[in-house]
Amino acid sequence: MEQSLIDRKAFYHILTRKIMVLILVVSFTPMILTTGILVYRFNLTYTEKIQAHISELVQKHTQNIDTFLSEKLGNIRYLARQFDSKQQSPKIFLQKNLELLKKEYGDVFTDLGLVNENGIQFAYEGPFRFENADYSDAEWFIKASEKPFYISDVFAGLRGHPHFIIAVKVKSNGSNYTLRSTINFGAFNSLVENIHIGKTGIAFLINSKGQLQTQTNVGLKQSIIALMMDSDCYKKNEAIFAKRQDALGNKYLCVTSRLKNIDWLMVFRQDLNDAFRDLWKTQLLALVIFIFGCVAILSVAFTLPRNIVKLISSADKKSEVMNEQVVESGKLATIGELAAGIAHEINNPVAIMVEEAGWIGDLLEEEDLKECENLDEFNRALRQINTQGKRCKEITHKLLSFARKTDSTINDVQVNEVIMEMVSLTAKIARYNNVIIETSLNEGIPYIRISPSELQQVVLNLINNAIDVMEKTGGTIKIKTKVSTIEKNKLVISMEDDGPGIPKNNLNRIFDPFFTTKAVGKGTGLGLSICYGIIEKMGGKIDVHSQVGVGTKFRIWIPFQEEIIEDTDNDSESEI
Repeated sequence: MEQSLIDRKAFYHILTRKIMVLILVVSFTPMILTTGILVYRFNLTYTEKIQAHISELVQKHTQNIDTFLSEKLGNIRYLARQFDSKQQSPKIFLQKNLELLKKEYGDVFTDLGLVNENGIQFAYEGPFRFENADYSDAEWFIKASEKPFYISDVFAGLRGHPHFIIAVKVKSNGSNYTLRSTINFGAFNSLVENIHIGKTGIAFLINSKGQLQTQTNVGLKQSIIALMMDSDCYKKNEAIFAKRQDALGNKYLCVTSRLKNIDWLMVFRQDLNDAFRDLWKTQLLALVIFIFGCVAILSVAFTLPRNIVKLISSADKKSEVMNEQVVESGKLATIGELAAGIAHEINNPVAIMVEEAGWIGDLLEEEDLKECENLDEFNRALRQINTQGKRCKEITHKLLSFARKTDSTINDVQVNEVIMEMVSLTAKIARYNNVIIETSLNEGIPYIRISPSELQQVVLNLINNAIDVMEKTGGTIKIKTKVSTIEKNKLVISMEDDGPGIPKNNLNRIFDPFFTTKAVGKGTGLGLSICYGIIEKMGGKIDVHSQVGVGTKFRIWIPFQEEIIEDTDNDSESEI
């Protein structure tokens, strides 16, 4: 037995582990695959979206700056075509047109100037005193002399702060001049930096030498700018997207786009953490959800198998109990058959004893034994033998009636007679336990068509249960029968005891199979369940009312076919 228990525990342990592994594999495999695929696809899609979005913004911003420079260059070229030194004074020409430009574009144009072939500015209009300024050695003048027009890099020049100029060649009266204009660097710088993406996104311009052409609030070292430059940037007219890392290990995005009208490069820079902030927030949220999912799976994997195995163990225990009850029921059936056989064997000798006692009585009457002193004693003994013999015959008859197999044959049964038989059969046990059985049987109740042995089993079981609960204290069992005044064509059998009662928590379970409150070995828990099934098969019903410390009352309704006249004595009473 002990070895069997150890083997069963080992089996439950292995079963728990297998279920746990199965749950983990079935749960984690699709979860990890699904999460991994979704995260990978989302990262790829989001990265492509960010790249396309930033590249498009930089491309459009580059176009805006190109448009700005083209427009301002077009303005100066238009003025160059209008200049004629014979018709108007150069000073007046510059003054008049600068006013028109400022009126149209605000402070975008700072000044205008005319420079002769020798690099001397002979006419000037603006906020500085640059008349007769010598630009012959200036880089912008040298390069402007070689081209129809020229836009310079940003430089400090004579005024000492960053600026750049637009220069256009002018021919007038056989002489070559250069019309130059200084662009307001502050307005141009604001236009370049007018792109807002995240917290760290900045835009700036660099020339082919890697020199900044704008001012930026973020300090950029020359080494960092050099990393951003790529030979391909000057070969393509589209935005180039790249991820880079500076000397400090900081990762950032770099998008470059080449301007058309000047050899400048638009550069957009943004920290990687800032650019993909929303992506990483989503990833963090996905990670948190994944962790919670893993915790939930683990908790289920560790608790569910134990609960399942507990249920299996409980079912096995119930099955064992059921098997034991079946064995006990088989023993009871065997004992019943043995009792029936013994009753048959006893019944025949008892019948002979009764017959022989009667014959001895007849002999005593025929013989002349009137003067025998013990004649009265002989007659008394014969009468006692006859009485006890008949009693034994009656007991064996009742035992045979109850011990025989359940007969499903339907017969006309008088309920009162069945009840009295069962009361008589249990009378001695009741007296032994100080239990009094009182009967109040209505004589006018009709016959009912049921199986007599099944009704015997129900009544006997209820009586035995009542005796069992009162075996220590004694008490009274009241059995009543009558025709129901509430439900038509039904008999009511009431069986009430004044025992300890049934706790409220157990009332809803007393008809369940194998439920019993008796000590081990004293009850199977099948009696009331079988009674309930028998009554249901008869088309009736059974209920119970109980109160702890007061007693218990069972009521059985059994239908009958005949129409009867109900007793008028109990019309105003409730069911017994």
